[in-house]
Parts: sequence; C-alpha cells; structure tokens
Amino acid sequence: MKAAKIFCIILAVLMLASFATVIVGASSAYQTYTYSIGGYALHSPDAYTADIVVDSEYMGLSTPINAPNDLVTDDKQNVYIADTGNNRIVCLDRYYKLKFTISSFVNTQGVSDSLTAPEGVFVSKDRIWVCDTGASRIVVFDRNGNFLKIIEAPESNLFGDNSLYKPVAIAVDQYNRLFVVSSTTYQGIIVMTEQGEFTGFIGAQAVTISAWEILWRRFRTEDQQDQEQEYVSTEFNNITIDSDGFIYVTTSSIAEGSVMGAITGKSADGKYMPVKMLNTNGDEIMKRNGFWPPAGEIDFSTGTTDTITGVSTITDAAIGEEGTWSIIDAKRQRIYTYDSNGNLLFAFGDIGTMLGNLTSIEAITYQDSKMLVLDKTSCAFTVFKRTEYGNILVEAIAAENDQDFNLAINKWTEVLKRNSNFDAAYVGIGQAMYRNGQYEESLQYFEAAYDTENWSKSFQEIRKEAMSKYFLLLIVGIVAIIVAVVYANKFIDKVNKKAATSGRKRTFGEELAYGFYVIVHPFDGFWDLKHEKRGSVRASIVFIAVTIIAFYYQAIGQGYLLNPEGAYASLWVQIIGVLVPLMLFVLSNWCLTTLFEGEGSFKDIFIACSYSLLPIPMLLVPATILSNVCTNSEKDIVGFISTLAFIWLGLLIFFGTQVTHDYSMGKNIVTILGTAIGMIFIMFIALLFSTLVGKMISLVTNIITEIQYRM
Repeated sequence: MKAAKIFCIILAVLMLASFATVIVGASSAYQTYTYSIGGYALHSPDAYTADIVVDSEYMGLSTPINAPNDLVTDDKQNVYIADTGNNRIVCLDRYYKLKFTISSFVNTQGVSDSLTAPEGVFVSKDRIWVCDTGASRIVVFDRNGNFLKIIEAPESNLFGDNSLYKPVAIAVDQYNRLFVVSSTTYQGIIVMTEQGEFTGFIGAQAVTISAWEILWRRFRTEDQQDQEQEYVSTEFNNITIDSDGFIYVTTSSIAEGSVMGAITGKSADGKYMPVKMLNTNGDEIMKRNGFWPPAGEIDFSTGTTDTITGVSTITDAAIGEEGTWSIIDAKRQRIYTYDSNGNLLFAFGDIGTMLGNLTSIEAITYQDSKMLVLDKTSCAFTVFKRTEYGNILVEAIAAENDQDFNLAINKWTEVLKRNSNFDAAYVGIGQAMYRNGQYEESLQYFEAAYDTENWSKSFQEIRKEAMSKYFLLLIVGIVAIIVAVVYANKFIDKVNKKAATSGRKRTFGEELAYGFYVIVHPFDGFWDLKHEKRGSVRASIVFIAVTIIAFYYQAIGQGYLLNPEGAYASLWVQIIGVLVPLMLFVLSNWCLTTLFEGEGSFKDIFIACSYSLLPIPMLLVPATILSNVCTNSEKDIVGFISTLAFIWLGLLIFFGTQVTHDYSMGKNIVTILGTAIGMIFIMFIALLFSTLVGKMISLVTNIITEIQYRM
C-alpha cells in the first residue's frame, strides 16, 4: 500500500514536471519571435532624400578625381575634396562648380613644392589645412589657395623609437590649436600649436587584451615579457570639431568583441566605442542617453545583405545643425544621425548603384541643411536634401534648445503624425511637458517610449506634491502600520506560547501562527515542527497558496519602473512556477535521504519546505507596493527586499533539511547538492516521459486515422 502511494506521488510529479516543460517551452517560443525596433527609425519617413550626384564632369574638372579621401565645407558653403590620387585639393563653390585646385606651390625656402597624396583637409575661418600624407606634414594655405607655411612632423620623446608620422585627418579649433590623426600613431590624437609645437597627446584608446592573455602573462618570465608583443592603443581614423571646440573622433580598429560588448551592455563611458566626443583635455564627454549608444548598427546578425554581419565600421563623422551629428558605416554604406543626447534620429543608406545608394562610402559633411556623402569608387559625391519630415525634426530640436517648450510640443506632435513609432518624439514631448510643470501629462509620453529615467523625474515631482499635501496623513499611516505590526507580533507570540503549553491538539490557527516562529527560530522551529507536530499539511497548503498569490500580485502589480513593458505571467504560470520546484525538491530530497539515513518522511520534508516559503509573501508584497511609489534611485532598495526574501527562503530550506533529517552541517551540504542533481535527473526523466507519451499519442492517432481511411 505504501509503495503504491509512493508510485502515485512520483507519477503525479513527473506528469506535473512534463506539463511544466511544455508550458515553458511554449512560452519561450513566443518570446523568441517578439519583434523589436530597438529604438531605430529605419522605416520612418525619409529625413533626407538624394538630389544629385556630383562627378568630375559636373564640377568642370579636366582631370577626373582619383581615389578621394576627404570632403569638407566652409562657412561660405564652398566644398573641398582631398583628391589623393591626383595629389591635389579641389575647391568647389556652393553650387559644386570648380573654383580652384591646390597641387603645387613655392615653399618658404623659395623652392617649388607640391602635395603628395593628401588624405585630409580642414577649413577654418581664414585658412585651409591640408594633411600632406605622402610627405608626412601639414601644409597651410589661405582661403584663396595661396601657400602660407608648412608644419613639419612634430618632435618629442613621447613618440617612441622608429615611430612614423602619417597625418590623415586634422581639425583646428577657434584658437588655431591643431588636432591631428596619424594613421601610424597609437598614443592618441596629436595636439600642436599653429606654429607646429607639439603639446601632447589626448584621447588615447583603451587597449584590448583578452582574459586568457592577462592570465598567461602572470606565468611568463621577465625575459619572455620583454620579448612578447607590446600592447599599444588603437589608432583613430578620422576627426572633426564643432563650433564649441568639442572633438569627434572615430576608429574602426577596436576588437569587434569589445565593441559588441560595449553596445549590448549599453556602456556610457565610451571606452570601447567606435566614435567619441572629447574636450580639449581629451576627456570623453559624449552623452549616450538613447536606447542604444551611438555606434551605428546594433543588429549585428544582419545587415544590408545576408553576408554583412558584425558591428559597424565607422570611418567619419560630421556636425549638423542644433547639436545633431552623423557617422558613416563603411561596411553597410549607411549613415546614422544622432542628437546631442545620443538618441538616434534616423538612419539611411544601402549598397547599390541607384541614386542615393553607395558602393564605397568614404566621407560625409554638411552644407547648411544638405548632406554631402563622398563615394570613393565612383569618385563623386551625392547631395542629399532634407525633406519636410527632416525639417520638422530639426525644428523640434531647435525649439528644445531654445527652451520654447510649447513650440517643441507642437513640432514633436507633427513628427508623430508622420512617424508614430518615433520614440525620441515621445521623449521630446514628455521633456517639454516636464519643463512646463505638466508632470502627470508627461508620464504617458515617457511610458510610450519606455523612458524610465525621465519618467522617474516626473514621478518624483508628483510625489513631492502629494507628500506636501498629505504629509500628516502619511505619518499617521506609517505609525498605524508599525503599531499594527507590533500588536500582530505580540498576538502571534501569545498564540504560540499558549499552543506550546496547552497539551491539546493544535488548532488550524495555531498551525498557521507557528509559521512565524519557524522563520525566525529555524532550529527550534523545525525541530518542534517535526517532533511536536506543530505544523500540518493543511497549513502548508495555505502557505503555498499565499506564496502563489504573492508572486501573481508581483506580476500584475509591480510599478512602472520595475516593469516598464507591462509584462506579466498568468496565475496558472505562477502555480506551476511554485509547485513544480517545490515538489521536485521534496521528492528528490526524500529519495536521496532514504538512502543516507535521513530521519524525515516525505510529509516532514513537504511541511518544512512549505513553512519555509513564508518570507516570500511577507517581503514580496511590501516590495511590490513600494515599487509603485519608488523612483529610479530607490528601485535598488525594492530589489534588495525581494532578494532578501529569496535568501531567507534558501537559508530556511537549508536549515529545515538539516534539522528534519538530523544531519551534520557537512552532510547536509552534500545532501543539498545531491538534491539539486536529483531534481535535474527527475526533470530529464519527465522529459523522456512526456516525449514517450507524445509519441504514443501520435502512434494511436495515426493508427485510428489509417483505420478510418481503410474503412
């Protein structure tokens, strides 16, 4: 009879576990195919549209451009191209017609000289600065193309032995300080005065070393360490500067794994980011407050074609209006544009030969509201004009920058009319309302964009107002709760003491009350629970039910900050989530301890584990309530309370098992580990069982179908 009961229990648990496996499997299948736009507005209305392709014939050049490397504009909207293959700089007017070229000149020694494979050009207020890469120098001209001076390679002990100097990009601030990117210099960006005096390096890129290499270096001798590969910083590939003197630099040499980890981890420090914003001291100051940090593509598994995967190859950056800026991805021939907070505004571009597509994107610059994109293969640049949608987008950002919040709300609303999936518009409206003092109205817009940071700020202001109005009532409520807890604790102690000395059969209420004694006095509590019969199965069932309800309440009642997407699990899932692990542990522990002189029966283990669940509802329910009134800075406290509940549960199960079976500490640890292994084994058996049942059902179904067909 006893063996039959045991068999029934095992069969029930196996069926329950197998059913849970099916439920979890079905749930995960739905989660796998959840669609996410990841904050990208790739399918929004076009912010820019291709207008014309400017080639050598259009420019009026007798010698076609060959292997161009850079493209910039000046404050008069003139366009400058570093025509590397022809050893010259081509200057065009605002309509892309030839003004002049710079190739040869008479240097300061009165000797005829010429440019050699220039790869970079920058135009300041009154000068044209050329990276004469082949000759390893900077050559300076006035805005009419007349030679002014040559800045030779800087000299310093900081460059190291046998170092090469190959300037490929340059930016100059309002004080004529030079920031030079050398393709063979790893110490960072070279900073010089306008006279060419070297003042130092800034912005050196962090070195990427694998964990294995760090470990292996610890075991090498000094001689081996001297002979090993020297780890140096990654070089930059391009540079630009905005009107405030902030420097944007790009690199494509960081290890792809490091970049991928920084993007998926939503790193804000920029340590392994392919684009950085630096001040003149070299400090990284870029704001990365968007859904993903500015780094181009974030869906690494796909690209423009099936063969393009991995992180973007960022090779240039350009400064637009109202703090907007763009980068180019040479791998996907795509352009990404962000605002000053790092929010992606739009992305466009593709590989191809049609108007607007590119084959070898090389450089990008802004010409007022237009965007010019250089293609190295075609030796031409495409002019992209900003559309109505793009104009409204920039006007909305401008209204924010001017703190005209009512206008900003109107402009962002116009953006949403054209692109209802644009998260930055919801955030923009919410921020404008926040600054107008419309805190409650702003919440729904932050919620639409899942912007928990700004939502928290608005909610904090609402909470301040509520606390100022109901401060006395809040104090009275807190005092009332404390008093109620104290009196409830005294009442429970009284009930437990009375039950301990009465000598009669325990009532249901006394069995429930004893649970509160067990969780704070585990050794005495679990001993009496088994030997004095202070607990019962019916009380255990109540504790299990209350735990299920607590988990369900957490699923449906958690505050926005802890559950911004409003995800929740059904009551049925919560029942499975509590019962299956509980019964697996009880069954596995009982099976194991019967072989290792355990003194607890199946019933004793079940009651001990069920009583151990009590901290879950005790702490989870208050934590869920607090999650509805906490801010971002406080949600860690809520998480700590929930974590404390599970730690408490784990300790109670551990000591409950030890007392129930009268084990030593060491033997109990081994038993707990064996129980965990047993749970895995039971789940494996359950999976086989469910698979076997499924095949049997399929076989019977096929036989019935075949018989019906034959008849």
